[in-house]
Amino acid sequence: MATSVHVSKVRSLYKRILLLHRFLPIDLRAIGDQYVKDEFRRHKGAAAGEVKGFMIEWENYKDTLQTQVLESAGERLDPVKFGANLSERELKNFQDDQIGQLYELMLESTKPNRQFDIQEK
Repeated sequence: MATSVHVSKVRSLYKRILLLHRFLPIDLRAIGDQYVKDEFRRHKGAAAGEVKGFMIEWENYKDTLQTQVLESAGERLDPVKFGANLSERELKNFQDDQIGQLYELMLESTKPNRQFDIQEK
């Protein structure tokens, strides 16, 4: 029973994040969707201790993105910047491969000519 509740929570979070990505600029959506899909797939068989941290961090991401999406829908003079800066303390909690992933993600998302050439329909 507890397993089905957990699976339901994970699925709900995953779907909510992908739904929120629909409000991102198309190139950021493509990067974000792929990253979320890869991360959730990678952690499918993770240990219980790792799952708790995983869920907390993705819930925080969802909450931050939801706030930014709502701000972008309002009447604002300044464009909304999606994402968040990480403190040095937060970065110290990351493993080396995670730092590498973040760096690659930062490079891709800040390119003037991103690799994604996606046309909105």
